Amino acid sequence: MTEEIYLRPMTKEDTDNIIRWRNSDEVRKRFIYQKPFTRESHENWIKTMIDTGEAVQMIICLKDGDVPVGSVYIRDIDTTHHKGEYGIFIGEESARGKGVGTAAAKQMIEYAFKELKLHRLFLRVFADNERAIKSYEKAGFCKEAYLKDDVCIDGKYCDMVLMAVVAD
Repeated sequence: MTEEIYLRPMTKEDTDNIIRWRNSDEVRKRFIYQKPFTRESHENWIKTMIDTGEAVQMIICLKDGDVPVGSVYIRDIDTTHHKGEYGIFIGEESARGKGVGTAAAKQMIEYAFKELKLHRLFLRVFADNERAIKSYEKAGFCKEAYLKDDVCIDGKYCDMVLMAVVAD
């Protein structure tokens, strides 16, 4: 699948897709931050995170038809300790469960280590999201910690798994 997708930098023209994807139930419920995503919040993300270099966000595109299907990002880029937090969402339902996320993760890991010169890329995932955990493991992430009752979503405490990949 890796050769069937490519990553390109996110542009302001991607805003409508990002908002639609992030507000879909399937994507929203997999994020710690679950409030509705707005144009204003996305524009603020661009201004405070992307434009400052604290985050990098790419759009996942299928090579066949040049179709955008989701997004990957690295946030809270720490140039002192050479690390950042990885995130992904596959917005188009038709692209889920086909290896797109694993392929995108592999490409973003390479980008993080070669282009951003990071040493460590980590992520947090809901412990019950087994499909995502398997995808992350296929891409090279390893489980590092199980965080009991780490976040509270709609009044219910949820366990999280901390995963990371370290440059060779």
